[in-house]
Amino acid sequence: MSKPVSMASQPLITIIVPCHNEAAGLPELHQVLAAALATLPYQFEILMIDDGSTDETVAIAHRLARHDLRIQVIELSRNFGKEVAITAGLHRAQGEAAIMIDADLQHPPRLIAQFLAAWQEGAEVVVGVRARSNRHAGWLKRTTSHLFYRFINLIAEQVVTPGATDFRLLDRVVIDEFNRFTERNRMTRGLIDWLGFRRAEITFMPGQRHAGRASYGWNKLFTLAMHSVISLSLFPLKLAGYLGVIITSISLPLGIFMYVEKYLLDDPWKMNFTGTAQLAVLLVFMVGMVLASLGLMSLYIGAIHAEVTNRPLYVLRRARRLESHRREPSA
Repeated sequence: MSKPVSMASQPLITIIVPCHNEAAGLPELHQVLAAALATLPYQFEILMIDDGSTDETVAIAHRLARHDLRIQVIELSRNFGKEVAITAGLHRAQGEAAIMIDADLQHPPRLIAQFLAAWQEGAEVVVGVRARSNRHAGWLKRTTSHLFYRFINLIAEQVVTPGATDFRLLDRVVIDEFNRFTERNRMTRGLIDWLGFRRAEITFMPGQRHAGRASYGWNKLFTLAMHSVISLSLFPLKLAGYLGVIITSISLPLGIFMYVEKYLLDDPWKMNFTGTAQLAVLLVFMVGMVLASLGLMSLYIGAIHAEVTNRPLYVLRRARRLESHRREPSA
């Protein structure tokens, strides 16, 4: 069922822009974003979430806010990561829907109109999906991304769309449900997919980074992948049991064969299994099983530790909307 829009009562839409060292490209983003929003029959608030930037991102964001009163600058006290920055924005979003968009212009602001059109048609989650022919991503990144989605969909409890990005629209009801999540090691898009709701997808070709350098390097991508596996699937925990079954099913017949061949049949094939060889086979399998189990269990113990310590998910240094400094005309 579509949502009627009238110019008399324009819905408020929240735009969430996580920023980390985006000083060089922030003015261009604002210019392109403002142009894209100017033709749309909605009210907008723009939340620029500074995720502990070490350059002039905060100063530039405040300068933009002085000229565009829709902008609210939210400063985190340090770099908590993009997932937490997005979460901070969703916690403060006041709109009937929220759109998350990257600051580097790889998520084209012109597509916001299509996102809102899909929302008006009844979609509660609208997801931007990268085209497979993304010419701006390197071969290694495309390959690793493809393998990751193949693996996560093999073990996850729900399907994760290959190429799905954080460029997405969430209806108010989805925002409220998302804000109930308490876990700290999170993959935002995976949690949103877990929630369900009516969904639409918009395929797009990512733009080229306008300025600056990407701060989401291989280390952060690997960490995000590990958190995704842990939060979206219990397969790694079950894997310890699978390894135990496989190792037992191999070691038990091998042990029986070695015992029967040597002691009951008096070594007819002259294999000459020594006691040391028998012990070595047993120890190799048992040590491998124990180490694999401990390694996998440690991931979950670490996640449990992060939850029970109950540290704040993020810390605000300041969050204020700049008031207009325009002077009233003198009489």
